[in-house]
Amino acid sequence: METPFEPGERVLLLDAKGRRYLVRLQEGGTFHFHGGAVRHDDLLGRQEGVVVSSASGASLAAYRPRLADFILKMPRGAQVVYPKDVGAILIFADVSPGARVLEAGTGSGSLTISLARAVGESGRVVSYELRPDHHDQAVRNVETYFGTIPAHVELREGDVVEAAAEAGRYSQIVLDLPQPWDCIDLACRVLEPGGVFCAYLPTTVQVQQLGLALEEAGFRDLETFETLMRTWHVAERSVRPNHRMVAHTGFVTVGRRGPVSS
Repeated sequence: METPFEPGERVLLLDAKGRRYLVRLQEGGTFHFHGGAVRHDDLLGRQEGVVVSSASGASLAAYRPRLADFILKMPRGAQVVYPKDVGAILIFADVSPGARVLEAGTGSGSLTISLARAVGESGRVVSYELRPDHHDQAVRNVETYFGTIPAHVELREGDVVEAAAEAGRYSQIVLDLPQPWDCIDLACRVLEPGGVFCAYLPTTVQVQQLGLALEEAGFRDLETFETLMRTWHVAERSVRPNHRMVAHTGFVTVGRRGPVSS
């Protein structure tokens, strides 16, 4: 779809060295960077991929940001779940259109936004955040990305263990909490048979405690993994891995709910 840039939308600017800048376009606005300045008006009404230059000749290519770009550039209070882990969580937790997801540990909202996109308007995402400052930042980030809080997303401030007793039934529960084993009883109440329990944790000690607790509670098909992302430099005379990579950020643990006891 060939839609030109409009005032108010965010644009990703890429310089010649691959540096990335996320900018909100405004009529009469100016973006200043190390190579000089470019006018927003030179981008408004233009198509994605347009290249503009500063007075000093430094060029910037303009695109609409991908979700990964937005996650890495958005304001944050809590540490975000990185795109490489978001992708794995969505796939291994089997989050798809129509899914009903209970999330806890909204944080800055990167995973919440991704869950909301994945379930679509036919699904539902209910996300809890205990800290008021993190909750407020997540609300701002979700509103920024979608333009408003989508109707199928609820952002709640509070403790998921105390607040979700009336939560109903969910197909997935996704947790970014330091003690996700405290939510196992809740998961047993709200998850459908076969529903997925998914937790994101930074340390092996936490992973071990969670895995043993899930097994004791009757969850099956348990799996824990991490994702490592290494980019490559590709040129005419050289193809090699880049010197820096996104290595360990967290472990993903998933398990399946067994049948509900009669």
